[in-house]
Order: sequence, then C-alpha cells, then structure tokens
Amino acid sequence: MMIEVMILGILLYVILEYNGSISTNKFIVDNQDIFKKLKEKDYDFYAKARYGDSIDVEALFNARLKNGLLVIFILMFAFISKLNYVNFLFSIIVGYGVYKLNYLTLKRYYKSHLHEIDIMLPYYLKNLEILVQHYTVPVALGKSIDEAPEIFRSGLNELIAKINAGDSTINPYMDFARDFPVRDSMRMMRLLYRLSLGSQERKQEQLLTFSRNISNLQQKARETRYKERLEKMESKTMVMLISTGIGVMVLLIISILMLFTSSMWSWKWSLFL
Repeated sequence: MMIEVMILGILLYVILEYNGSISTNKFIVDNQDIFKKLKEKDYDFYAKARYGDSIDVEALFNARLKNGLLVIFILMFAFISKLNYVNFLFSIIVGYGVYKLNYLTLKRYYKSHLHEIDIMLPYYLKNLEILVQHYTVPVALGKSIDEAPEIFRSGLNELIAKINAGDSTINPYMDFARDFPVRDSMRMMRLLYRLSLGSQERKQEQLLTFSRNISNLQQKARETRYKERLEKMESKTMVMLISTGIGVMVLLIISILMLFTSSMWSWKWSLFL
C-alpha cells in the first residue's frame, strides 16, 4: 500500500511542478540564506576537485537540496494517513541523508585520489620550478595553472586570488598545503613562500634548495610507482600460481576418483563372474 502511495506522490509532484503550481527551485532561491547555513565549508573545494573549475557549484548544491526536499515530501505523503512525530522525524532524517550523500561521495572521491595527488605533486612542482626561474612566484603560479593537473586548479586559483588580494603572509600557501595533505606538501609550500620573499641575490640559492627537494620528491614518487608495479606483478603471479595449483589438484582428484571408480567396477565385475 505504501509503495502505491509513494508512486502517487511522485506523480502528483511531477504534475504540480510541471504546471507551475509549485516550484522547488523558487522555494530554494527564496530561502537561500537559510539553506546556505547547511552548506559545508569545504563543499566548493570537493566539488571543483571532482568536476573541475567549470562546474556550477551553486547549481550542484541546489540539486542536492531539491533531492532532499523531494524525498521528505514523498515520505510525508506516504505517511499522510498515519502521520505522527516519529514518521515526520523519519522523513526529515532520510531527506537529510539524501542531501548529505552527495557531499560524502565527493569527499570519499577526494580522499581516494590523495595517493594520485601524492604522485602528481612532484611533477607539477618541477614545472613550477622552471617558471620560477624566469618569473616571480605569484606570476609563475598563475602561468602554471594551464599545465597543472585538473585536481590542483581550484586550489591554485584560490591561492593566487588570496595573494593578489594583498595577503603577503604564509597563510595562502599553508591553506593550499592543507587542501592537499600529501607527503611534504607543507614543507614545499614553506620553501615556495620563502622563495617569494627572497632577494634577487639569494634567489639562485633558494632555487637550488627548492630544486633538490623536488628531485627528492620525484625520486620517492618513482619508487612508489615501481613498488606498486612490483606488488601488482607479484599479486598477478600469486593468482596465477594459486589458479594453477587448484587446477592441478582438481585434475588429480578427478584422476583418483576415476581410478577408484574403475577399480570398483573391476572388482564388482570379477565378483559377478
């Protein structure tokens, strides 16, 4: 019975939305100040890390709200004949869970790609090192965006925006490092900040320090990749050996069973004769 009521509720919602009797989008826009308080502080970062800078974060957030509100409406409609405090609370919790699901998915995607970021960061920094030899650090950061991996671009745009806004402290660099908490990111951002402050006389010395650290990171990244390939080859070899061993055991068991069956038939035949 509840399934039929839910289907009816969905149809009713579609009809009312279609003919303009209700508008979920208008409701969200009219109450945007309230809904903004539900938005996670790092949602924009995770969304851009997943989909790139071209994604309309506000549209994505509004779609989350719409899905959550729709679930609440459908569940309340399903419980309309016996709506009470428990069912009302259940509808709100499920709707909030649907709303939160998109954020958790984006966050899980980012965390699952931290290892990939750890591998890519040294190669991005190497490209940045070449640019820093010819430009100031803020200009080099701006020029590096087009060549940077997609996942770094939103963080780089924020870093450059803070620097251009007049923030000459280390905070923008540390914020970028915290957004990408991988191996030695904090140390490399500190070195980059010192390089941005250094005089022209000390620039070459600081560049050499920066370059040595990048080379060490690249070496670690190569070792990690080699280790991953080796582990993958070992796992494939192990699977192949186990499969071969199981196959041999199965054939051996079949041979023993066939031999045993043949012996039994021979024994029975001798008794019959």
